Amino acid sequence: MHQYIDTNMKKLTIEEMGRISVAEFKAAAKAPLILVSDNVRSLNNIGSFFRTADAFRLQGIWLCGISGTPPSAEIHKTALGAEDSVEWRYFENTLDAVSHLKADGYEVWALEQAHDSVKLENFSVSPDARIALVVGNEIKGVSQNVIDECSGCIEIPQYGTKHSLNVSVAAGITLYNIVKQLNYCASESRSQTCLGYAERSQYYSGQALINTSRKGEALTYN
Repeated sequence: MHQYIDTNMKKLTIEEMGRISVAEFKAAAKAPLILVSDNVRSLNNIGSFFRTADAFRLQGIWLCGISGTPPSAEIHKTALGAEDSVEWRYFENTLDAVSHLKADGYEVWALEQAHDSVKLENFSVSPDARIALVVGNEIKGVSQNVIDECSGCIEIPQYGTKHSLNVSVAAGITLYNIVKQLNYCASESRSQTCLGYAERSQYYSGQALINTSRKGEALTYN
């Protein structure tokens, strides 16, 4: 038997979503999380990375090797302008990007099917961690020499015949699971509060988004 909660299920208008401007996005606190594209071929996938990075307010995207960069009409088709809000950098060699990230104190993880990988549901990080997630080429995946320089591999369990997800879909699933574990100041639009992982978990699992025990302090990352 389903238990229904009396709540307002009317779809939000664009005005009610509380979308911020590009300038406000750039000034806002970001999740200490960087997405690294290791030779991703499709410009549509690159555009999807930007759109996801905008949605979760990532620190940025680092595009490497053959990964395309803005400005690009093909990237814009799926980014829908998120390429203007999200910070990005380009590296000819992914290993150089990984070296920079590790030197800056980031934990670097590859999203890949590999021996001794950590299943996504078991992957946990400190709320104050700085994380970089490397995603790879549509055919070859993350380069082995890049994997060798990472802290480990995260794997999304799959139960069908293909054991293959589109790279932008896989990135979105994984980034959301990491973001929700990190302390950072998310949007306060629609009466949401800046919460740490534990507080947000209780907040969203309560009855119709109520009964949160306490509201956390906003944390800012430079």
